[in-house]
Amino acid sequence: MNETLHQARIDLAAACRWAARLGYHESVANHFTFAADDDGTRFLVNPWGRHFSEMRAGDLLVSDSRGEIHEGEGVVERSATCIHGPIHERIPHARCVLHTHMPHATALACIEDGRLEMCHQSSARFYGRIAYDDAFNGIALDDDEGDRICNALGNKPIMFMAGHGVLVTGNTIAEAFDTLYYLERSCRHQVMAMSTGRPLRLMSDEVARRSAEQWHGEGWDAGERHFAALKRILDHEEPDYAH
Repeated sequence: MNETLHQARIDLAAACRWAARLGYHESVANHFTFAADDDGTRFLVNPWGRHFSEMRAGDLLVSDSRGEIHEGEGVVERSATCIHGPIHERIPHARCVLHTHMPHATALACIEDGRLEMCHQSSARFYGRIAYDDAFNGIALDDDEGDRICNALGNKPIMFMAGHGVLVTGNTIAEAFDTLYYLERSCRHQVMAMSTGRPLRLMSDEVARRSAEQWHGEGWDAGERHFAALKRILDHEEPDYAH
């Protein structure tokens, strides 16, 4: 196994463990993947039936979009291959794809015209970076639905999937997980504010755009620092994740 893939196994297992700690998972139904080759035809994926909280680096499978297993023992849940396969193959920046039903983001995906509003500085991080798929066609169990979802994502790194959940992509696992974390925090702020019945205090497009540029400015590596800290905690409390 090459060193890059070995490290990706450790990082993806860490992402699974922390998703469970933070309550982002749903049963054994969600999927985290990372491209195992340059063209995205094969990807690391969590095996169906193993809970995020018990995921280890060695448990992860290398699969393709047909669900054929190239490394590891186990099976891949069909919707994982349908959703993640086309994205890895067709969107170069989507090296890592994290799909969850995390509660507050999913709550926004469950309401009519649910959108992340620019009402908090963390929300502004996502200004102009979210695609919204307002069509729910049932569980993604066929290739046509996977292609439709991929087309709906387009060149955006994040997608809200109506009546379903969210999907986040990134060049690295650390980047994608940090995005996932702040996305759920932003949605939580908004849902809690909406629950008061008072109107949201929205920032202007100009302020939201400038704040997004600050979030994504050159040299801003908070995501890597964040994820490194999360792994240090696991190294101390759950070191088996890296095995």
